[in-house]
Parts: sequence; structure tokens; C-alpha cells
Amino acid sequence: MTATREATKESGKTRSSWLETLAVYGKRPVLIVLLLGFSSGLPIVLIGSTLQAWMTQSGLDVRTIGLFAAVGIPYSIKFLWAPLADALDIPLLSPLLGRRRGWLLFSQLWLMAAIVLLGLCDPSTSPFLIALGALFVAAASATQDIVIDAFRVESLEESEQAAGLACYIAAYRIGALVSGAGALLLVAGLHGEFGQIGAWRACYAVMAFLIVVGLVATLLAEEPERSGEAEAAHTTQAARENWLERAFWSAVNSFRDFLSRDLAFAVLAFVTLFKLADALAFSLSTNFMLGLGFSLTQVATIRNGIGFVATILGGFTGGFIARALPLSVSLWIGGLLQTLMILTFSWQAHVGMNVPLLTVTTTIEFFTDAVGTVIFVAYLSVLCKNPLYTATQFALLNALAALGRTVFSLGSGYVEHRTGWVWFFVVCALAAIPGLSLLAWLQKRRHFDQLSTD
Repeated sequence: MTATREATKESGKTRSSWLETLAVYGKRPVLIVLLLGFSSGLPIVLIGSTLQAWMTQSGLDVRTIGLFAAVGIPYSIKFLWAPLADALDIPLLSPLLGRRRGWLLFSQLWLMAAIVLLGLCDPSTSPFLIALGALFVAAASATQDIVIDAFRVESLEESEQAAGLACYIAAYRIGALVSGAGALLLVAGLHGEFGQIGAWRACYAVMAFLIVVGLVATLLAEEPERSGEAEAAHTTQAARENWLERAFWSAVNSFRDFLSRDLAFAVLAFVTLFKLADALAFSLSTNFMLGLGFSLTQVATIRNGIGFVATILGGFTGGFIARALPLSVSLWIGGLLQTLMILTFSWQAHVGMNVPLLTVTTTIEFFTDAVGTVIFVAYLSVLCKNPLYTATQFALLNALAALGRTVFSLGSGYVEHRTGWVWFFVVCALAAIPGLSLLAWLQKRRHFDQLSTD
């Protein structure tokens, strides 16, 4: 009887734990982050593949279209102006809404205006103005991302970070789908009534209006409690420093704050290396699949259809794992999954063109990558605990984490040329060893215990 009662208690605890894990997704701060994720995912495709489609229809030369990849630069260097979001308040809006919400509303109004202005340009007659308009949208979007990251980190409890990020990723992908496939369908539907240029202008106006989803979230949100400490510091600094000095010292002090922590340089190395293997492996993914003989339609259907669903499921799975298990254990699960996943593409390279196998490998890729990303970004969020420097520190950590994709992957084509695809993916999987070794070392030095007690 005693054993039965104990088993019943354990079963009750398990059900309670799962219910608590599910309940976090219904909390108001998490739902606010969900809506902000849609607003964040919408603009990037508008200046990417959707803009490429518009320029192609307008008859621009492919060489000119290729140069437009540079309009995404603001996303890569947003850490340079992130200190402004930490050090300065927006006149009128910040006193009315609070420090973070003031910045959110400012960036969203800027973004809506920028998208409308981009839509008013004509690629066939003014490609230079289109480029400036796209850069204007990218700068506004990157600024919104800076503030959303800081707001998410400061407004969610540590136990809510992974769940909030899972919701954010799901809504981000939906926003990207709306501004990608949705925008093209809208243009096709409006073309007969408005003509080509009119349809594109109406499309961009509709997309600008959809940023209202994020704007409403900003108005419904509550200012993070930790903003009070920063607002008091701003009042003191404003009396003796101009805005440029405040931004400069905010950047300097954010570095000092982070580097003064125990194991700071090891943590920075770990942040850089954790996502290195999958960044290297999939830097040439499209080239790999087309080289095996898959058509563009097959690649697009599998990666944008199956991959979309797998990413959302993987994001929520990562949220469950990070909520239920210690952060170090969750990172091991995410790191091992995203590393072992790479080897499935070695098998794909060995088998060759096989649609069912590509469906399986793509599903595994997107699912495990989303699991690892949610857990990893939840870890980055925990590292950014000082409300005076949240935006700057998170933007810098994010930039370090992206080095695998933006810098270290530059030589991946040379590696594949020497090894062939099968061994290329094996080499990429081996690139995970330094990051996992650092994870073990940090765990041994009780780094994660310190994070939970800070």
C-alpha cells in the first residue's frame, strides 16, 4: 500500500510539473513576446526574397539584384547602436510608456513608415531609392529586434525564457511566411485590378499595417520592473553627460560589467563555438541539395513546408526541455542533437537523390536546430541580467554566436572541394567538439550553478 501511495504521489507530481510547463505558455508576458515575434519576423523577408521578386518583375539586371544582399548589413552590425537603447530615453514616449516600451513604439512607428516609403518607390526607375528604402527598413527592423530582445530578457522570469523564445520563434516564422509567400500571393491577386506597380505598393502598405500586431503588444505590455533601476541612472547621468557621452559610457561599462564576471572569456568562447558545427554544415545546404539533383521546387517545398512545421515543433520542444531540466543538461541535449543531426546529411550524400530521405533529414535538421537554438538563446538571456546593459550585452553575444555563419563558414566550400559531401558533413560534426568540451569545462567549474544563484 505504501508503494502504491508513493507511486500515486510521484504520478501526481509529474502531472503537476507538466501542467506548470504548459501553463507558462498562457502567461501574459509570454503572449506579449509571441505578438512581438510576428512583428519582428515580418520585415526581413520584405527586403529579401520579396523585394527580389519585385525587382525581377521590374526587369532589373541580376547583377544589380545581387548587390541588394548588402541591405541586410544593419542586422549584422546592430550591436553598434544597441547602447543607445540602454543609455537613452525616447522623448515623450519613454516618460509616457516606460523605457523599453517607449523604444518599442518608436521603432515600430519608424518601421511602419519605412515599409510604406519603400513601397512607394519604383525599382524600374529608381533602384538607388529602393536600396535606400530597404536600408531604412533594415535599420528600423534591426532596432526593433534590439529592443524586443532586451524587453524579452527583462520582462520574463528565468523559468519563462525558453517558453517565451519558443513562442517568439513560432510567431517570427509565421511573420516571415506572411511577408514572403503571403505577400507574393497578395500581389498576384491585386495585379489585375491595380497593375504591377500598384499591386506592389498596396502589398507593402498592407505589410506595414500588419506591424500593428507588434504595436498593440507594446501598448498591452507592462514595463519590466527592472526598468526602474535604469531610469534612475538615466536621470543622474542626464544632469552631467550629453546623449553621446551616455551612449559611449554605456557601451564601455557593458563590456566592463560582463568581463568582470567569473569565467567571462570562457563563456564568450563557448557562445562563439556552440552553434559553429551546424553553421558550417548548412552554409552550403542549397548547393548540396541542388548538386544531388533535387529541383528548386522540391527543395522549396520540403524546406519551406516541412521545415516550417518542424521548426515550430522543435522550438516548443526546446522550451519544454529548458523549463523541465537544468540549463546545463538542456544545453547538452541541444548540442548533441544539433551535432548528430549533421550526420544524417552524410547519409543523404551517400544515398544521393532520394525525396523521402531528404524529407526525413530536413525534418530532423529544422527540428533539432530549433531545439538547440531555443535552449541556447535562453542561456544567452540568463547571461544578460544587468538591466542597465541588457540590449548591448545581448546584441554582442548574438553577434558572437553568428560568427560561425558570417565568418567561419567562408572557407566551407574549400573544405567540401577537398573532402566531398559525405566527409564534409563529418568534418562539420567534429567542429562541435570544442564547444561541447567547453560546456563540460564550464559545468565542472560550476558556471551554471552560479547563474542560478545570481
